[in-house]
Amino acid sequence: MEFLNVLLLLFILVCAVSVSLTKNLLTSLIIFMSQSLAMSIIWILLQSPDLAITEAAVGAGVTSLLMFVTLKKIHAIDIQKDAQGGKQNGKAEE
Repeated sequence: MEFLNVLLLLFILVCAVSVSLTKNLLTSLIIFMSQSLAMSIIWILLQSPDLAITEAAVGAGVTSLLMFVTLKKIHAIDIQKDAQGGKQNGKAEE
């Protein structure tokens, strides 16, 4: 059990550093979500299910969803590519 705690804490540390160093915003958001889920697992291992549920719902759920919607609204994420000429949102790819 102690090994799992240390492993999860190291994973959270790596995620925290990776989020700040990653240039791609979508990748950073996915890393943030995984960090939140790992923190939720740690709360379960510490026998605190109320905090685990809150962390999973707010950290990985609501906050990540709001960040994803924000990235989509500012067009930082292009889901659909135009089939002609490799254009995205009316702009030519660089």
